[in-house]
Formats: sequence, C-alpha cells, structure tokens
Amino acid sequence: MQLVINTFGAALRKQGDRFLVRAGAKELAVSAHKVQSILVATGVSLSSDVLQLAAEHNIDVVFLDRFGDPYGRFWQNRMGSTAAIRRRQLESADGPEGLELVRGWVEAKLRNQLEFLEELATRRPGAEADFRPAREGVRDCLARLSNLSGTVDERRGTVMGLEGAAGRVYFICLGRLVPEAYRFEGRSRQPAKDGFNAMLNYTYGVLYSLVEKACICAGLDPYVGFLHTDNYGKKSLVFDLIEPFRILGDRTALLLFTGRRVKVEYFEPVTGGVALSPSGRAALLESLNERMDRAVRYPVQSRPGRTRNVKRRDVIRFEAHAVANRLLGKIDMPRVVETRRLWDEANESATADPVDLDEAEGDEEEGEDATFLADEDGGVEQPEGGDPEGD
Repeated sequence: MQLVINTFGAALRKQGDRFLVRAGAKELAVSAHKVQSILVATGVSLSSDVLQLAAEHNIDVVFLDRFGDPYGRFWQNRMGSTAAIRRRQLESADGPEGLELVRGWVEAKLRNQLEFLEELATRRPGAEADFRPAREGVRDCLARLSNLSGTVDERRGTVMGLEGAAGRVYFICLGRLVPEAYRFEGRSRQPAKDGFNAMLNYTYGVLYSLVEKACICAGLDPYVGFLHTDNYGKKSLVFDLIEPFRILGDRTALLLFTGRRVKVEYFEPVTGGVALSPSGRAALLESLNERMDRAVRYPVQSRPGRTRNVKRRDVIRFEAHAVANRLLGKIDMPRVVETRRLWDEANESATADPVDLDEAEGDEEEGEDATFLADEDGGVEQPEGGDPEGD
C-alpha cells in the first residue's frame, strides 16, 4: 500500500504500530505492516515517531513539491547490499555492457510508445493517417537504435538524438488527441505550459521516487548512471532506469483527458506556466495509483514457465534487482525490457490479487493493497478505482 497525503494542514502521527492520519474532523489509521511507502504531496505535519516507525518497517517517506518532483525522502540508514554491485556499476558504465543496458531501456521506452500509438489508432477507426507519421517515426528510431554497438561514451549523442526524435513525433501525436481546450505541441517541463504537461510532469515525479527506491533496495547507486552523465547531485541512474516505466505516466495523463475526466479546477496558474491544484493532484494520484496497483503475470526467477501475479509498481523493483544481478554475473531474473504487454489496457491475464512483495516470497500468497488520499476538503478517502520524450 502507498499512503498518499494530499490535504494542506493534515497531521501524520504514530499510534502503536499504526500510522494515524488526521485531516480536519476525519482520521484514518493504517497498519505499518501494510504500507510500502508514504507520499507527502503538500503541507503536512508529522512526528519523529512516525519516521522511527517507518524506518523500523523499511518504509520510505517521500516529499513532493507542487510539480510532483521529489525534493526529499527519509530512508533507514542500512543499504543492505554488497559494495560489489556499485563497483561493477562503475566498471560496466564504460564498456559495451553499459551500452547494452542503455539500449534495452531506451528500446523499451520507444516500443511502449509505438504500442500505445497503435492501440490508440485501433480505437479510432478511420484515423489511421493521423497516426502514421508518428508510428513510422518511432519505428524508424527503434530500428536504428537496435543496430548500435560500441560504448555509451561513443554512442551517447546518437542514442539521445534517436530518443528525442521519437519523443517529438510521439507527443505531437498525443497532443492532437486531447480536447481542444488542452491541445499542446510537445513537451514542456518546469513549469509546464499546459495542463497535459502539468499532469505528465507530476506522474514522472512520482515514478522518479519509485525508481530511486528500487535502486536503493537493489544496492545500486542512484547517482552512477549510464546514459545520463554525472553531475553534482544528479541521480543519473534514476533518469536511466525510469525509461521503460514512463508509459505508465503517459497512459494515466492521456486517458484522463480523452476520457473527459479532467476539470478546469484541476489546474492553477504559476509564474511562467501551469501547475496542478490540490484537487488536480488528488485526481491524478488516484488514477495513477489505481493503474500502478493492477496485477500482471510476471515470470518467476529460475523457474522457466512459472509466473505469479505482481503489481505493476513492483515490476520496477524487479527490474532494478535484475540490473544488480546482471552486474554480478547472474542473468536468470526476468527483465521488464523483455516482457511485453505489461502496460496495455487489455491485459486481463492476471487476477485481482497480486503478491505483495514486502509480505510474501512464495507464489501463492496474496497481499492487500490500497492507496489513501486526503481530499481537498480535509477528509481522508479511499479511491474507488477508475478507469511522454523523457525528461
């Protein structure tokens, strides 16, 4: 379970082995055994006892700014992994293995974009010509990417150029699908120039926090990247590893708009652009978390042909562990870049009860999941469920 607090002035306290959220006259108690992470999206007061309880249960507390970017996190002080992983991470970044990893991540991103465009075209009979330029552009970049060899330093410009070219045609195409009042011509970051990009930026911010946690849990150094270059305070590996998972943000944002579920009050003006309002953040996080918590069938390590139900959000952790194991010479873990159909809306192959990876190691155990959002009026509610180039 991810506990999301989105009400200004809400308070988070410890009550025994439970987290107690109080917002106005309403309150909610959640067992620490059921929480994976706590997301604080606006002004909230919390006690040091909360941080101690979170540390004892290996729960990270992530603080997001108004644009969705994580500006801080609290994490227990034990890395819990071998330093050999980080040594190999540094070594591999400079050799052919580094380019192979990078190519896999970027190919997965572009493949997800292409499959999403094909899915959208299928839903719109007679609109094939509108999607053809973007699909051909992304497909061409994919083909050229697959032929690259050498090292990351030798091919960095080419890889980022192909990624950027695919992203431009992809987002121009998506921009034409949203209602007229929200049309846009491409990506804009901080601040966003339009409502779609404001939502997209916020979903990416949440994904950044999940990818960073996955890196830490796997023993990877978030600051040692492959494609993205080193810089002071720059979590380069997080920017690398997020690529296959951006599609979750793309789908969440676009389908909110095309489903006519976006309201004018979801946005507010900021200097130079647009940001999400509290009600906009609540609606977006509800939709994103519902999507992240859907179950998919995922291969089981070292058991060919066996799969188990896991949440989409936990696939991010599998990928990070797969990278760490690969760096140590173990290649028997499945990798998301080789696993298709994890993201589409028609994936009905999994049951509704995924394995909770924090509570169960076996294939047959089931975990319980929910995300709690504090609403704009000071209440705490449980969502009912509901139904782009990288930064």
